Amino acid sequence: MIDIRDNWRVLLLVALCIVAALALFGPLGADDDSVGLNDSEQQFSDPTNLQYGLDLSGGTRVRGQLVGMTAEDVQMPPGETRNVELTIADELGLDSIDVTVRERSAERADIEVFREPPNVTRSEFADALDTAGIDVTEEDIRLGVTSDTRDTAVNTLSDRIDQTGLSGASVTTVSAATGGNFIVVEVPGEDREYVRGLIEEEGRVQLMAGYPAETENGTELVVEEALTQEDISDIAGAEPADRLGPPRVPVTLDPEPGERFAQLMREGGFTGEGIGRCDFNASVHDGPREGQWCLYTVVDGEFVYGASMSTDLAEGINSGGFETNPTFEMQTGSFEEAQQLEVNLRAGALPTELKIETASFISPSLAQLFKPLALATGIAAWIAVAIVVYVWYRDVRVAIPMFLTATSEVFLLLGFAAAIGMALDLSHIAGFIAVIGTGLDDLIIMADEILQRRDEVKTGRVFRSRFRKAFWIIGMAAATTIIAMSPLAVLSLGELQGFAIVTIVGVLIGVGITRPAYGDVLRTLMLDDVKRK
Repeated sequence: MIDIRDNWRVLLLVALCIVAALALFGPLGADDDSVGLNDSEQQFSDPTNLQYGLDLSGGTRVRGQLVGMTAEDVQMPPGETRNVELTIADELGLDSIDVTVRERSAERADIEVFREPPNVTRSEFADALDTAGIDVTEEDIRLGVTSDTRDTAVNTLSDRIDQTGLSGASVTTVSAATGGNFIVVEVPGEDREYVRGLIEEEGRVQLMAGYPAETENGTELVVEEALTQEDISDIAGAEPADRLGPPRVPVTLDPEPGERFAQLMREGGFTGEGIGRCDFNASVHDGPREGQWCLYTVVDGEFVYGASMSTDLAEGINSGGFETNPTFEMQTGSFEEAQQLEVNLRAGALPTELKIETASFISPSLAQLFKPLALATGIAAWIAVAIVVYVWYRDVRVAIPMFLTATSEVFLLLGFAAAIGMALDLSHIAGFIAVIGTGLDDLIIMADEILQRRDEVKTGRVFRSRFRKAFWIIGMAAATTIIAMSPLAVLSLGELQGFAIVTIVGVLIGVGITRPAYGDVLRTLMLDDVKRK
């Protein structure tokens, strides 16, 4: 009779396999809607919850670098962050948003300029820093941006992808072996043009106010920033053109920007003589015109639409109701522009331009062929291993448990991948192969150590002694593998990271679950009830 207390590891393995099956085929798996190809394009029906990356579903991979220069860890006067940003921007002829000071401590900071040669040279940047009271040389300035800026860009691009409903896409940072850091965007099932259009735009949205104002030189056109993305607290869905007006995105402002916007509208005459006085034609009109009161929607410096003040909004501003509920509409020339505007507003703007280095496309039809071929290869390897193990041991009590244990290890890994929504690529498949190889090696070491002189395994004490010796060897090998793979898993090294993560998880599953369970199975099969004690 099998004692549950002596085989609890086997029961744990069975329970985890059931959970993995629910993740792989049932309701515990991650949602994979819209992953890869459309149903009409599927060449291989997949009944599992597994998600696939570019290598197995096709799509586009884009790699690019953020544009900028950085002066790292420089001495800076306390409390002068904003003044330094404004001074440098003024010296270089840039907007203040193109200069960022990131404080490291009270007197040390990293200063970034989101331009690069030839637009701004290192010498010009150093001169601007000197004007701002910061002592640096041209050699202290490097091309590239800080890790904080890269993290902001990754989060922004991830939000854009989420807003467009592209499930299965990923945005990661990659460190090149020759130096430099890149951002890699992978989008299954989409072509290069679509992905480039999605990520190349910085996505800076502004609402500019253009209006005539009386000056000493007479009436002049004034154009000033009325609102930015940071002023918006809530964004509604894009609405198509209808009898109420052109395509638009309703937005709600924070209280302080709402009051500032209302005051500008009143002082600029928008709520009086400027009502309904804006004539904007995107095909011939690329900027403000004199004699008009226009609210311009500006994306990355391009005037995409100009609208006049409506009577209802003017009445709300004049009566004070707008300050109570600061809601209005940003208008565009087409519904597609309104949808893109919504995405930019929700995701935020990239801190700087993403300069595309490479953009590759993997044909969906070619990628789909990998799935049945991978399955066929796996089955062939499965049969080959079973034959070799049986021939070596000539004992089904050893071979079948070993074979089932190795299979359960792969099954647990697949369940893990399905549960967390890991998009499998060839790097992950390589990790699976590495886990299978190391797993079988460990099981063979265990069986050979325990059964090296099978006739001498007469009692549970002898069995446990040999098992501990074998497990010590296996544990040391697992620790070595994990230590070797840890840098690859932590560092942003592209596909090597996926390989390392799968390998580490597989080794942990093996050492913590499957190897001890196999030992229990051997103990039960090789010793009778009396001799197990």
